[in-house]
Amino acid sequence: MGRARLRDLGITIGRMPPGAYNAITDVPGVLVGHRTLVYDRPRITRTGVTMIVPREGAIWTDYAFAGYHSFNGNGEMTGIPWIEESGLLGSPIGITNTYAVGIVRDALVAYAIAHGYSHRFHLPVVAETFDGFLNDIEAFPVSREHALEALAAAHGGPVEEGNVGGGTGMRCHGCKGGIGTSSRLVDSPSGRYTIGALVQANYGRLRDLRIDGVPVGMELERRQASSSDPKGSIIVVIATDAPLLAVQCARLARRATAGLARVGGMGFNSSGDLFLAFATGNHMPDPPAGPYDLKMIPHEHLDPFFEAVAEAVEESILNALTAAETMEGRRGTVHALPLDEVQRIMARHRPRA
Repeated sequence: MGRARLRDLGITIGRMPPGAYNAITDVPGVLVGHRTLVYDRPRITRTGVTMIVPREGAIWTDYAFAGYHSFNGNGEMTGIPWIEESGLLGSPIGITNTYAVGIVRDALVAYAIAHGYSHRFHLPVVAETFDGFLNDIEAFPVSREHALEALAAAHGGPVEEGNVGGGTGMRCHGCKGGIGTSSRLVDSPSGRYTIGALVQANYGRLRDLRIDGVPVGMELERRQASSSDPKGSIIVVIATDAPLLAVQCARLARRATAGLARVGGMGFNSSGDLFLAFATGNHMPDPPAGPYDLKMIPHEHLDPFFEAVAEAVEESILNALTAAETMEGRRGTVHALPLDEVQRIMARHRPRA
């Protein structure tokens, strides 16, 4: 069958409802853009850049609270020391391959200066996972122009998933991985808000893959009589329109671990499992004119947000797997998750009434 999102297969994760697009773009003002690079000459290239743009681009001068968590730190996410110090995000977020982090970061700085956002300094957030199996990463194919094209392509609404942008050459649970996204609507005592997640999934062994608790990977591996290398990483970005403070964003970021664990991620030694959460419910204009007027959801009201993060991250990873297509690259072929087989396994474990 053709590629699909998880819910198109009749599989629903969790109990909370998704937003209109079941994507991080359900959070008002959040945009996503990709630049995908796939060609064979002069060198085999399977890579790209993904940009997440808060506040429809106004993030440069209207900061958002943000927080970070490293589940396992064998990876890179720039700009984190200042976020941990100040709790403020002041740029779009780039995701790419391991060797392109610097050039994507430099492209964001150049963009800020070119557009007059140079009143102080810029420490953009750019994260990576390694795509060197499918992509000739040592050719350094990603350019500053590619990063700017991903930024210019950022839009609301449905988000392209699978073999796109930074996720183009990624593998996940022994299958083709890449970009995935999902969202949840949160009803709390403080009101209704949206949680959105976007992942770049490039981690895990096939035998550990679980879908809604079903050991799908174990059954697939038995049939294929093969195993997969656990080396790899995952980047998770979480967005919400709730008025959270930085410490609460960090609490959300930590809960991405629960979603990853549900699918079968364990944070192996070689994995860079890095999570960032930002909240747009408060406004911090920069340069500041005086004290900020802030709101804060009580910590006692955060439990449904934690649940929403776990569900959205879990479904984002599975959407990356179900959307990604088989790809041939530098060192071989990575096959897509076999959706027909997945449906048969799920039907046997979760027969419909």
